Amino acid sequence: MEEAPPPLARTAGPDHAVAVARLLDAFNREYGDPSPGAEVLGRRLDRLLAGDDVFAVVVGDPPVGVALVTLRPNVWFEGRVGLLDELYVTPGLRGRGLGTALLATTESVARQRGAQLMEINVDGEDLDARRFYERNGYACTAPGEPEPDLYYAKDL
Repeated sequence: MEEAPPPLARTAGPDHAVAVARLLDAFNREYGDPSPGAEVLGRRLDRLLAGDDVFAVVVGDPPVGVALVTLRPNVWFEGRVGLLDELYVTPGLRGRGLGTALLATTESVARQRGAQLMEINVDGEDLDARRFYERNGYACTAPGEPEPDLYYAKDL
């Protein structure tokens, strides 16, 4: 039996804002998180994806998976730091390498745009996501540190 070729992921521009918005809205709804809706997200993404600080990567045609990254300057690095805001694959298509393709392309695009570090926030109880990121080289501890990093947030 011939093995299927690896899925191709690609950078999404403002012309993909509606598709990206639908996937992000579906992601939040799947996990019971609030969403302003695909229409609002689409308007925001149309503006954000036109700049250089936010980018999206999609997989599938039409897109069935998305990764969204915000880049920012950081005093500890000469280059920028990327925050993987979201990575989502449609439920029925998980386990086929789409998330890995999204992550690899996301890292490549981030490097091309000057990022030296990628950060990801993962819910502590989301063991599948933690295993996925660890399998792809991410750690919840700083190099040489025994204690896990913790993420704190506050609405302003």
